Amino acid sequence: MDPDKRINAALRRTIQAAAGPACPPRLAEAIDYAVFPGGHRIRPRLCLAVANAHLKSDPLVVDAAMSSIELLHCASLVHDDMPCFDNAATRRGKPAVHVAFGESLALLCGDALIVLAFQALARAAVTAPQRAGILLRIVSDGVGAPNGIVAGQGWECESEPPLKEYQRAKTGVLFAAATMAGAAAAGVDHGEWGKLGQRIGEAYQIADDLLDRFGDPDVIGKPVGQDAVNDRPNAVSAMGVGGATDYLKRTIAEVVDSVPDCPRKAALRGLIHDEAASIIGAALKGRAAA
Repeated sequence: MDPDKRINAALRRTIQAAAGPACPPRLAEAIDYAVFPGGHRIRPRLCLAVANAHLKSDPLVVDAAMSSIELLHCASLVHDDMPCFDNAATRRGKPAVHVAFGESLALLCGDALIVLAFQALARAAVTAPQRAGILLRIVSDGVGAPNGIVAGQGWECESEPPLKEYQRAKTGVLFAAATMAGAAAAGVDHGEWGKLGQRIGEAYQIADDLLDRFGDPDVIGKPVGQDAVNDRPNAVSAMGVGGATDYLKRTIAEVVDSVPDCPRKAALRGLIHDEAASIIGAALKGRAAA
């Protein structure tokens, strides 16, 4: 199955399990709205690619792993867009959840997506308890304190957040969780896969910082200039435009070279190279158009 179709089908099954007749209709609608249509699905695609690079992946566990990663990412977007954080009016080219449904339902929607992520892992535990147990630790570390995306949001509440720690928690850790979850779902040692995900996340964050400065909101589907408005640390301010661009290129090269050994290493390197080229291409295109 095409990766995007498989990811969306797994997400749809997970959401349908929670959006039954007993669920308040507008909450169910908000949950669906927050997840579909999706963005590039980079994190679950990465999780799936790492799992497929091995020969012993369990399809049900892989589906649970990549769904949980994407649901947590979607939850973070819902909360990140709310007035208490970025106060962003759009996301993925449409009104943000709090704009479309109100702040109360947006808050509940984000909470529900977080719980749904762990419900997906709990269902996987029925068929593969050992792998699901490892996944639970990997995913929870990627979202919680002290190092996950919750900590990333927490750094935004500090007066002078350190750039490296902030961006690692805000972005890098969930990418690391995606690569480690893919390995764990395949039943192999996940430890060495975290560095790969962290570096991909770092590259993605630098590109996002460049797009926040130079991107077209109609193209990227969200407001730009948020770092300046909210006085947040970012790679462009810290390194300058040229420095951030050069660092992005170096990081991309390191990413492709850091894929651990696995049965389908060549195919995985090719896929990561293509994804990386897309990331850097979007960032440089935005800079060139500015």
